[in-house]
Amino acid sequence: MIDTAAPWTPLETFDDFDNGLSELIDLWSGPSTPDIKQAALAHFKADLEAATLTWVDNRAKSKKYAAIAAELAEFEQALAEGDDTAPQGTA
Repeated sequence: MIDTAAPWTPLETFDDFDNGLSELIDLWSGPSTPDIKQAALAHFKADLEAATLTWVDNRAKSKKYAAIAAELAEFEQALAEGDDTAPQGTA
């Protein structure tokens, strides 16, 4: 999913997003540069927004993607509360 040495691979399935969120959290916990962290977060959010729009008419899938979005919001809130390098726009 998140390979800082390769171009971003768009996330498409629910499993991609579920695994990708875990990888995103791991990335933010590691030694990567703030630019890499910000870029990965921006790509993740853009892909999640696209998936959410794709499945807006499918209630079951919409709920799944909304759950990922809620977890992402919790992660961003934790970053904003505990780190000066929090993602832009969340503080």
